[in-house]
Amino acid sequence: MSEHQTHFQSPLGRVRGHGSAKSGTHHWWMQRVTSLAMLPLMIWFAFSIASKAGAPWEVVAEWIGRPFNAVLLVAMIALGFYHTASGLQVVVEDYIRPERSVMLANLAIRSVCVLLGLLAALSVLRLAI
Repeated sequence: MSEHQTHFQSPLGRVRGHGSAKSGTHHWWMQRVTSLAMLPLMIWFAFSIASKAGAPWEVVAEWIGRPFNAVLLVAMIALGFYHTASGLQVVVEDYIRPERSVMLANLAIRSVCVLLGLLAALSVLRLAI
């Protein structure tokens, strides 16, 4: 590796073999992709729920149980929890030290997001099936 190539790497990045644009670029792109994918889903959800304001539980449960709505809700849940976990990972990596604490915090965040995402998706599926 030439001196010019290593100039833009941090010392820790050179030791680990990561430059400034190895895994961070993918993470950055995934944050943007999930944001864009969630935008129409959140608009659909907000208008749909607003139209059901004041409706009894049975009407809302029947709306959730429709296949089209259930698929969109599960997609919104999956994207939402993935986006949340990715965003919190960035916060943890930027503000928590030492490295072991970062690893434990990221593991806890991923675990909670997976658990809550599964519970939410199963709730939607239970109404849909």
